[in-house]
Amino acid sequence: MSARYAIYYAPRRDSALWRRASAWLGRDAYDGAPLERPAFPTLDGLDLDALTSDPRGYGFHATLKAPFELAQGETEADLLGFAAAFAEARTPFAADIAPALLGAFHAFRIAAPCPEMAALHEACVRDFDRFRAPLSEHDIARRRRAKLNADQDRKMLTWGYPYIFDEFRFHMTLTGAIRDEAVSARIGAALAEHFAAETGPYLFDSAAPFTQANRAAGFEVEGESVVKLPTVRAR
Repeated sequence: MSARYAIYYAPRRDSALWRRASAWLGRDAYDGAPLERPAFPTLDGLDLDALTSDPRGYGFHATLKAPFELAQGETEADLLGFAAAFAEARTPFAADIAPALLGAFHAFRIAAPCPEMAALHEACVRDFDRFRAPLSEHDIARRRRAKLNADQDRKMLTWGYPYIFDEFRFHMTLTGAIRDEAVSARIGAALAEHFAAETGPYLFDSAAPFTQANRAAGFEVEGESVVKLPTVRAR
């Protein structure tokens, strides 16, 4: 299968949030290297490798433009060049973030409605769509197994992903789905403690093209191509 690409928000590699979140997941998506997770005595007896398996493969990120294969005639160099120009045209912004539940899984979320993030998401969905190949019949069928409503199905066929625009919920995923409420509460308490220093005001000042060599591989930041939005000093 062809490589896939995505436009994610991801903290810069030298940031405390990136280091701490990547250690929690057990993988650094800048180079794909496994990381040793710190000890969590309050989580003894839980299989943290299994609980973080899904987000570990994607790397610590928030989806802005969902994974896609390149459209015919487009190249990786075209995409990366466009991403750099896209970032230069955007303005950094700040918002409060904290670990929180989203459905059955834990993620870093923005604490209050954030028009700037909503606008960044919408711009990524629309502006990068020229690089996206149409979904395969296999991918369409896979998405429809989630019982999409008519609007979600239309979005999927038009833009390649069903949960966009009014259904976008910014989240940097930290676990897979956890159905056991007691286990989820233990995880939530541990995450609140682990990320205490990273909770609160946060500066969003970059965008990150990611690539996946094939469907069995993990996603990685494309080289060092997190592109910094201009004129603002990063946190």
